[in-house]
Amino acid sequence: MLTTMILSIIMMISIFVLIWSAVALIQQKKFFATAPKDIQDAIIEREERFKGARLLGYIIGIVCIISFIGAFIYGAYDGIAYSYSLVMFFIRFIIMLYLYKAFDIIFLDWFLLTKTQFYQHYYPETKDCAGFHQFGFNRKEQTIEIIIYPFIALLLAIICNLL
Repeated sequence: MLTTMILSIIMMISIFVLIWSAVALIQQKKFFATAPKDIQDAIIEREERFKGARLLGYIIGIVCIISFIGAFIYGAYDGIAYSYSLVMFFIRFIIMLYLYKAFDIIFLDWFLLTKTQFYQHYYPETKDCAGFHQFGFNRKEQTIEIIIYPFIALLLAIICNLL
């Protein structure tokens, strides 16, 4: 269980740092495709903050994606090493996915978007956007993910059990 919690924390840190690198370093409008519509419309394209900022942002982003995926790979490897059953794998992966989803909804969508000035710091032109006060703007997408996570966890568990 400790390993599962540590892997979940790695996933949470990875996704936060990925978002930070996209917002602070890469600074391209295409990374705001999931933001509320008024925020997307208000954002203007930016020059690099400093020479090499975008490259650094992409490198950090790639490391974060590898870390995120690596958490699942290590979770599978560890489970195989300890002869996990299908149910044990399923429980590990469902915990990881739902902890990540809770972090996404509570920290990223509610706290970071609606309670802080994180995005407005890097994009001051979005300061007065109503989207920063619309918690739940992506409710449909979040609900779909919550519904499909057990199936993803089961698929991962089956794959790991076959290995």
